[in-house]
Amino acid sequence: MLTPGIFKANDIRGVFSGASPEWDADGARRLGAAFVVLLGLEGQEFVMGRDMRFGGEELSAAFADGARRAGGCVVDIGLTSTDQLWFASGWLSLPGVQFTASHNPAEYNGIKFCLAGARPVAPDFTARIRDAAETIKIGGEVTGSIRELDTLDAYAGKLTELVPVGEGRELKVVIDAGNGMAGHTVNEALRGRGLEVIGLYLELDGSFPNHPANPLDPENLLDARAAVMGHDADLGLVFDGDADRCFIIDERGEVVDPSVVTAMIAVAELAKEPGASIVVNKITSWGVAEAVVGKGELITSRVGHTFVKALMAEHDAIFGGEHSAHYYFRDFWFADTGMLAALHVMEMLRASGQSLSQLALEYDTWHRSGELNSPVSDAAACQNAVAEALRDRGVEDRIDGLTVENRARGWWVNLRASNTEPLLRLNVEARDAEQMVALRDEVLAIIKDSRGEDPADARDTNTMEKENAT
Repeated sequence: MLTPGIFKANDIRGVFSGASPEWDADGARRLGAAFVVLLGLEGQEFVMGRDMRFGGEELSAAFADGARRAGGCVVDIGLTSTDQLWFASGWLSLPGVQFTASHNPAEYNGIKFCLAGARPVAPDFTARIRDAAETIKIGGEVTGSIRELDTLDAYAGKLTELVPVGEGRELKVVIDAGNGMAGHTVNEALRGRGLEVIGLYLELDGSFPNHPANPLDPENLLDARAAVMGHDADLGLVFDGDADRCFIIDERGEVVDPSVVTAMIAVAELAKEPGASIVVNKITSWGVAEAVVGKGELITSRVGHTFVKALMAEHDAIFGGEHSAHYYFRDFWFADTGMLAALHVMEMLRASGQSLSQLALEYDTWHRSGELNSPVSDAAACQNAVAEALRDRGVEDRIDGLTVENRARGWWVNLRASNTEPLLRLNVEARDAEQMVALRDEVLAIIKDSRGEDPADARDTNTMEKENAT
């Protein structure tokens, strides 16, 4: 079974367990065969990993079986974070498959793909593999091989090579893995770095018994924020389920905005290679552009790792960052890795002699709403209503959802449909805090009106995010 709705813009993601599953092991088997045929991998190897989610072992085994019946050969690296899978693909120069549903709820599972060297698949790849899986004929004979390989030590060694341990003070750091794959990688990745580690939820558990492994939701950061303040720690690191994203918390228990982290790392990387390119997405703060002006070239991408990776490779960009705490590194095969970003920030902090809040302050010059999510039945109608309301106040583009910006007055609004969930995502930024709040509330009211709700009575699904943003 493969329900069409599981095929997203950048990956496959859908409900696997419960009363209404959207895909199953038989579907995974057909996807495995389709993967080999689409990439012409008969007689050739690819690398495969999985996170700790329910069904991951069953789904990956079925995928491997279908792939081997189509003549593909599997290098099974077992339990792995997504950035460890990217590493293995780059290190071995093999295409890769990772079973994960990232930050989605526990009943979900999914697949991320890459070409050899961790290069992104084409934007239409998920549609092509869907079509191929529908008609694929799976042979009865297993002709491809399978072997197991442990890549954790080599992965950790690559991180240390890229960010060596510097001189400076010992740091106290809180690590919240959310029962996700950072619990698998963090001990090796941080070994020998002169850190005192306070671990939260490091045990692998795909039921997420403590909180969802989704750091985009401010509620899921509360435990780490409290632990940082309670232990008088220098910083906190909060990872999503497959550990390719990392949110960073300063010594006051405040979240360092991912755009600020992007600016910090971009400036540090450009100091090593002046004039190099940096890639950001459409929703990244204009503060990043201010930080890199005169130091390098800034290139803007659509949201999503497929688009960011492709632009980075095209321009040989040294670094890339997204508002969602995805950080990409040229020397890590242009792939995203939250752990490597965390190491960069920790070593900057160690060498600075400052607190993290002081270190970040230079780059935190804009007021942002944060990403506010609204369930809608007609995303296009909501976007059009907002565009009409703002038509005479800014310049509109539809490169990635709806963006309206006014550079002279210092603000922008972006409203885009989620690639993975039935949500409309709003981001607002302004130089002036009052301007940001006014625009944010105006757009949220338009969305409510477009949904046919009474703004005075409707349940505000964004209350927590709005309070956090202000």
